[in-house]
Amino acid sequence: MTQHHRLNSSPLVVLLQQWTREASERAARPVPAVKPPDVAEQLSQWLGTVDAVQLSRALHAIETLPSQAGSAQRPPMVLNMTALAGLVAKVRADLEGQLTTRPAAPKPLRARADNTPVELPDPMVETEFATHAPRYLDLQKQMELRLQPLRAQVRQTIAQGTPRLRQVAALDAVMEHMLAPREQRLWALLPAHLERRLAHRHRQHQHRLTAQGLTDEPARWRQAGGWLWAFERDMQALLTAELQTRMEPITGLLEAAQNDTTGQQE
Repeated sequence: MTQHHRLNSSPLVVLLQQWTREASERAARPVPAVKPPDVAEQLSQWLGTVDAVQLSRALHAIETLPSQAGSAQRPPMVLNMTALAGLVAKVRADLEGQLTTRPAAPKPLRARADNTPVELPDPMVETEFATHAPRYLDLQKQMELRLQPLRAQVRQTIAQGTPRLRQVAALDAVMEHMLAPREQRLWALLPAHLERRLAHRHRQHQHRLTAQGLTDEPARWRQAGGWLWAFERDMQALLTAELQTRMEPITGLLEAAQNDTTGQQE
């Protein structure tokens, strides 16, 4: 699969495009089809002139790594690919478990001192994104805390392999350093997409009630088929797509090491 295909068929990109299309159809404002930009074109938008010069110098230095591997250096280690792949799989499974755990239902408020009946939380609070945002932001933080050290660990491990893998590890370190600030800004934009999705789901719900002449029943919002139930699935889909996108550099390093190991065995 080419990098161009991977970029433009990313689950995260596809999901956001789908949400935009659905929102525009509801608003009767179709979004014109736009040809996805080339990978090189997108990268050029991420890097300024100074960044491009630094990247060029870094690539030149990386290209010379095999020639620097003299007899004084220790031979490449035989990488334990099973252990490395297992580590990556475990971290991913742990995060997926966190992302797919449904939040607890709101609890009733405490009873008053005069023993009047307990009050239920105001259901309208659930229609406000401020109620859902902290959970998304916390899960984003969990992804960052687990994946950043994992990427460094995988990179350090494969750097002990062949000269070719040392090049791959060095290139990944350069790209992470240069692109991390822009990536952080992009991750920070995702909650805004989710906020619009919440508003879209709520509008759909209200339109259905009006069209069918039904009375709203907040107790059913979180039940299967309810609009908040659908929004929870949307949040999980966005978190899962974000996780997959964040994992791509790590899986790329792992694939490079696996391919290199396979090539040596043939």
